[in-house]
Amino acid sequence: MKKIYFKEEYCMACRLCEIACLVAHSKSKKIIKAYKEEFPNLTPRLIIEQKGPLSFAIQCRHCEDAPCVAACVTGAMKRDMKTGEVTHNAEKCVGCWMCIMSCPFGVILMDTKGKKVATKCDLCEDANTPQCVEACPNEALICKEEKNIDKGKSK
Repeated sequence: MKKIYFKEEYCMACRLCEIACLVAHSKSKKIIKAYKEEFPNLTPRLIIEQKGPLSFAIQCRHCEDAPCVAACVTGAMKRDMKTGEVTHNAEKCVGCWMCIMSCPFGVILMDTKGKKVATKCDLCEDANTPQCVEACPNEALICKEEKNIDKGKSK
């Protein structure tokens, strides 16, 4: 399973990862059109936390024992058995926000455009590498393939 890891010592809080995420999940996939036609109705799927000189990106950890999956009453949040990723089906989501309340990392967000549903990192399912990782100029975000062995534990 792909996982995004963060090296805080390289992050300068430029927020290019957020912009890349917004554009990747926009209708046009073009930065100018996304901002002129869709903004502010775009929701990045990662969050930059900053306090003084310290900054870091947080996004869905695709937890092994995901509380959001257990809390989801409609089955919109589920674990993909092939990849191990925690996925979200917006069509099934009713906007009860139980996944948001149960996420220990606070990385599931309210997508308030149109139908009010939850949204989270999908590891840019249509790309080989997540766009936030591609956009990071200092390589503070890295994407690694993690092999699951011994009943889901990784080494």
